[in-house]
Amino acid sequence: MDNLIDGKLIAETLHAETEQEVQALLAKGVLPSVAFVRVGEDPASKVYVGMKEKMAARLGIKSTLHLLPEETTEKALLELLKELNNDASLHGILVQAPLPSHIRQAKVFETVSPLKDVDGFHPVNVGKLMLGDDDGFVPCTPGGIHELLKRCKIETRGAHVVILGRGNIVGKPMASLLIQKAPHANATVTICHSQTRNIGELCRSADILIAALGVPEFVKADMVKPNATVIDVGVNRITDPSSPRGYRLVGDVDFKTVQPVAGRITPNPGGVGPMTIAILMKNTVRAARMATGSVSVSKQDKTH
Repeated sequence: MDNLIDGKLIAETLHAETEQEVQALLAKGVLPSVAFVRVGEDPASKVYVGMKEKMAARLGIKSTLHLLPEETTEKALLELLKELNNDASLHGILVQAPLPSHIRQAKVFETVSPLKDVDGFHPVNVGKLMLGDDDGFVPCTPGGIHELLKRCKIETRGAHVVILGRGNIVGKPMASLLIQKAPHANATVTICHSQTRNIGELCRSADILIAALGVPEFVKADMVKPNATVIDVGVNRITDPSSPRGYRLVGDVDFKTVQPVAGRITPNPGGVGPMTIAILMKNTVRAARMATGSVSVSKQDKTH
């Protein structure tokens, strides 16, 4: 079917734009730079950070990886972040989640300078997003979804958007983006979660359905309004004896049954994931521009 939203293709468009911005900064003597911090040996985190490092290198962005052992104390991690905050040659900082249980994630996010918070999780940037102040950084996954909707010309004005999941990384910031009185927003947003009643009925009322629950193949065909746009954010590992690895990755949407019903739908993988990295790179370059003042930061410069 031709109703797929090709996140890889759209991400490549964003990468081309970012590469041009990097070249413009290099011509002015500015090398965009980002630090990745990973604590412990979580397998998924290793993969994600590796992908981000490769993309940074491809686009001409300098990246530095700080690997800390699992037993690293919260105090030691916060001291490292303060050092990175004070490094004028460094424009962006990303601390890869999840963190070990003895480290408070919220404390880590608030320690990163909001001016280097390319993940968009600092309370200052969260507050700016809620207030509709586009001087802050938007979290990468909601920012990527927003770009998908915008570049696919999917109308959000007046649309009913149902978001499955109320998390701080996707659900809440996604809602904040789409309810703003702004271009590519002006939606009516409903957030559903584990305590929501009549969740199927609410999903069927959605013009745009964004699934970020973390429940494998939760969204079935009978939960989707015909011709609705379906965005699948979930990444879930399920047991599959037929797979060489013994498992396979699936989204929050039962893709095979939902695709024939949906008007537009993201594949998984190949939908939201590539956009998340694309927005991270864009945020890093924008942080470099803001820090150096080498290029004016206007509303036209911003992707959100």
